[in-house]
Amino acid sequence: MQIDIPESWRQLLADEFEKPYFKKLEQFVDEERQKHTVFPPEEDVFNALRLTPYEKVNVLLLGQDPYHDNNQAHGLCFSVRPGIKPPPSLMNMYKELHADVGFRIPKCGYLAPWAEQGILMLNAVLTVRAHSPNSHKNHGWEKFTDEIIRKVNEKPEPVIFVLWGSYAQKKLALIDTSRHHIIQSAHPSPLSARQGFFGSRPFSKINEYLRADGKPEINWQIPDC
Repeated sequence: MQIDIPESWRQLLADEFEKPYFKKLEQFVDEERQKHTVFPPEEDVFNALRLTPYEKVNVLLLGQDPYHDNNQAHGLCFSVRPGIKPPPSLMNMYKELHADVGFRIPKCGYLAPWAEQGILMLNAVLTVRAHSPNSHKNHGWEKFTDEIIRKVNEKPEPVIFVLWGSYAQKKLALIDTSRHHIIQSAHPSPLSARQGFFGSRPFSKINEYLRADGKPEINWQIPDC
């Protein structure tokens, strides 16, 4: 497995890469790639870390599993490659952005501009077999990404943790809620968006917290691809 990440992350996670569970995980993913199509491509697996070095993390947005259809996943939660139609959860995020901050809904679902502004867009599981959702869960990725959450929790300044849905909210146990900001609601999936995601105004809340902490606000607008 190709691990091309910024030096700040490499130092923090060096011990993790040497642990037996991670070696086993690497072997599992390599074997899966030999037998099946696996998303995202190898060079994109660690894009969340690559685009948002540790020192730049102001927000952590947690997803669950990469998109499993062709040409979608590229290593950032909720984001798809340029030119790919935004999936339903992302469209619901766009609708809430429009209602919350007047966002103009683009045809593009490529969210790298958010990552470049300090949002760590982390999935709990970083790979998936094509067309087989959750096929790589419980093979070690969760242990690795829990450690990433712990490292972000250790940052001396406040970070905003965005936890949508019950799966993400289980990670509250890893976060010092007395020091950090927590934004949680239902997941933007079509199955649950109307149960508390719509109307929750997470995007303006993120900018309010950033402003209060003296950090740059996020420009949410995504250009058309």
